[in-house]
Amino acid sequence: MVFTMRLYSLLIPVFNRPGELDDLLSSLCRQTYVHFEVIVVEDGSTIPAREVVEQYRECLNIRYLAIENSGPGIARNRGAELARGEYLLILDSDVIVLAAWLEQIHDALKHYPVDAFGGPDRAHPSFSPIQRAINYAMTSFLTTGGIRGGRRKLDKFYPRSFNMGIRREVYQELGGFAGLRYGEDIDFSLRIVEAGYRVRLFPAAWVYHKRRTNLRRFFRQVWHSGEARIELCRRHPGSLKVVHCLPALFALMTVLLLVSSVFHPLLLGIFGGYAALLFIDAIWRERGDWRVGLLAIPAAFTQLLGYGLGFWHKLPRLWTRDKK
Repeated sequence: MVFTMRLYSLLIPVFNRPGELDDLLSSLCRQTYVHFEVIVVEDGSTIPAREVVEQYRECLNIRYLAIENSGPGIARNRGAELARGEYLLILDSDVIVLAAWLEQIHDALKHYPVDAFGGPDRAHPSFSPIQRAINYAMTSFLTTGGIRGGRRKLDKFYPRSFNMGIRREVYQELGGFAGLRYGEDIDFSLRIVEAGYRVRLFPAAWVYHKRRTNLRRFFRQVWHSGEARIELCRRHPGSLKVVHCLPALFALMTVLLLVSSVFHPLLLGIFGGYAALLFIDAIWRERGDWRVGLLAIPAAFTQLLGYGLGFWHKLPRLWTRDKK
């Protein structure tokens, strides 16, 4: 087979994360496939990353663009205007890639020449216990892991912005990302699929994905994700599946059980049983780390309740006419 060289353009929006961007750019310097350019778009940060970018001028083919704060989708669109690669690869600034990440993508595209693709994410062993517990909550099938990017999926695969790629021509034809603050990557993936383009999961092209460092920030993140699901349903009628409603049902059942437990305390055993399952499963996945097992319990409840409550908060908008 003839090995065809191909230029890839990596788009990285960044907002007040110079340290995390430093880790990402350092990992990109170790890529075994070297035909790529990096475009960093500073999205109105108050803690700029320009000095970090300057440190990698000799190691990477890198460009830096600073814009007013407009959200990650618009930042990616501005970066795409400068891109020269055949494929645009989109990364969040809080990921770290392995040395063979881009080579895995290049090899997969030789066998599966799709229009768009994405890869899974994992937690690095060096991440803090709370980051690994939050990663567990985001990826476990005991929570909502089935609607993300694993090998087994409850829902059809849609690439996410922490690790996705798309042919530049397709990106341009679809007009890039919409100006949404949350859920903009799912909206874009839905438009890709609805337009009939070929989409595929590349399981071997995974990245290490850093998580929030405390439950308060994690709650805010998943609350916005729950709100975004309603907006996505308004923009894409029929995209709302049963699996997307499970956290909302969990939140409702939690309230009902707490109220009922005043009269029937034994009902709290349901929470205890679920917590035990989370603890055992998290310890098994984290190779016996009991700290992650314990933290996985509040992380999972935070994830499900935060998403579910955000979903309920925005649900009335599902029946309003204004879709802006």
